[in-house]
Amino acid sequence: MNKKHATLFKILLALFALNSITLYLYFSSSHHHHDNRRDTTAEGFPAIIPHRGPHLSKPWPIIPSYLPWSLTSNVPSKSCEAYFGNGFTKSADVLPAKAAVRSGSSWFRCHYSWTLRSSICEGGKIRMDPGKIKMSRGGEKLEDVIGRTEDEEMPEFEDGAFEVEAEGRGSRSKTKKLVGEEFLNEFLPVGNVVKHTMRELVRSIVVVGETDFTCQEWVEEPTLLITRFEYANLFHTVTDWYSAYVSSRVTGLPNRPHLVFVDGHCETQLEETWKTLFSSLRYAKNFSGPVCFRHAVLSPLGYETALFKGLSEDIDCQGASAHDLWQRPDDKKTARLSEFGEMIRDAFGFPVNRHHSDKTVSGHYNILFVRREDYLAHPRHRGKVESRLSNEQEVFDSLQKWASDHQECKVNLVNGLFAHMSMKEQVRAIQDASVIIGAHGAGLTHIVSATPNTVILEIISSFFRRPHFQLIAQWKGLEYHAINLDGSYANPGVVIDRLNKIMKSIGC
Repeated sequence: MNKKHATLFKILLALFALNSITLYLYFSSSHHHHDNRRDTTAEGFPAIIPHRGPHLSKPWPIIPSYLPWSLTSNVPSKSCEAYFGNGFTKSADVLPAKAAVRSGSSWFRCHYSWTLRSSICEGGKIRMDPGKIKMSRGGEKLEDVIGRTEDEEMPEFEDGAFEVEAEGRGSRSKTKKLVGEEFLNEFLPVGNVVKHTMRELVRSIVVVGETDFTCQEWVEEPTLLITRFEYANLFHTVTDWYSAYVSSRVTGLPNRPHLVFVDGHCETQLEETWKTLFSSLRYAKNFSGPVCFRHAVLSPLGYETALFKGLSEDIDCQGASAHDLWQRPDDKKTARLSEFGEMIRDAFGFPVNRHHSDKTVSGHYNILFVRREDYLAHPRHRGKVESRLSNEQEVFDSLQKWASDHQECKVNLVNGLFAHMSMKEQVRAIQDASVIIGAHGAGLTHIVSATPNTVILEIISSFFRRPHFQLIAQWKGLEYHAINLDGSYANPGVVIDRLNKIMKSIGC
């Protein structure tokens, strides 16, 4: 090795050593910082505060129907984007974030939608005291709480159930409400909601001074605070899923958030999807004491989503592809429900680029018959579902014989016994179906995850004529057919005749 090379080698060796020392100092300093998070107690002595973390947050998936959620002030009221996307155009900074960054205190703001008449609220450095929330513990096994009333499961908030810190505030004896009735009426109107728990949560927030804001546990990751009502019903749960998804996107969360249920409901099968869609799940009463959130988002009630409001008001929107809307924006079209359906499929590990042609590679057309079965849904349920199709088994048996005798193409009739299938199996059955058929019932809400070109055939009893699934199909751009019954009995021949026409239309 000549002198020049030797000098160069020594320089590289010195740089390597310097870099190693720098990395060691950085990581040891970072480790020290995270393991010794300090807060100031009322006595003024520093105390080491335990905290959750690091806790892995799931990334957002890459899905073909995604369109940007960045807010633009020109989203027209009552447009499809205002109903299904980011129409939260009016904001109020109750505790400004800029001041919070300067002082290290809390921040809080609400984003209001004129179209939905509801708000998404969020804040930083928010303290929750589960001891001041009156409700059952939540998350129990269903069989352990049979007979428990709904009132026991719904939250009632004492003043101070939630707290924020403001610069210059005095002692706890002089606490002040964060917002008054005027703000609540403007940003969180009751509307048609009998018990508006999000409004009551915000009403309970009090402002305290720095010396009174103490935390024994910190949640570092962005967290959605959610209260569910009809938590065992798939349709209403999908409205909650969608509200949580929209809240996450509107507030620009970099990853899928963690969840805290601010209710006392027991476990249901539907929790599988909550945990799959988002990063983690806890019940508010499962915390051992007061807990502080670095970033908390208050998700609107499912009743305040377009999915539910469409049952009582005209939402004139048609489903379209994100590609078409990106090139030709249209206030009367939306791809948001398709985006959400792809989010569900991706979360369960299914491909999101599959279309109708992919389903028939093997030469088979899957026809999914969504069944209604008896099952125990919640502590007040008797285990019996109300029949919407009195001769469902007869119709299924007739379709099974029709499928086995079908000559034009191979037809596979799938028995959709969803009450006895995992959520992943249910979503797989939906995505693999060329045609989905069933009586009006919550199980048909799964069509929100159906792929493009799936055809829907709903059998509707004269006792249950509501537009839930016709609307979801419309907002997703799916072909929809209905057989309206006189009563609850369906003539199997009529069902088969309608199905034959559908099969011909899709190339069978």
